[in-house]
Amino acid sequence: MNGLQRSALVLTVIGAINWGLIGLFQFDLVAAIFGGGEQSAAFARLIYALVGIAGLINLALLFRGEGSEEGERRRVPRHANR
Repeated sequence: MNGLQRSALVLTVIGAINWGLIGLFQFDLVAAIFGGGEQSAAFARLIYALVGIAGLINLALLFRGEGSEEGERRRVPRHANR
């Protein structure tokens, strides 16, 4: 997993937590932190857009086979090297 995918995964988890709070408690954490004035609302929209893009990046993880990551070597059991 490269740096972009890790960052996307972190943003996706933040988005999932925010949606969980909205569903369970009707509390939008992103809006509470960044909401308010016109400039803050634009920043909150940027956060929502980044979370959406991160979700699309992570969508590729669903279709990637195990062990297909670049540079990942195939694991050989220790007894096979003897």
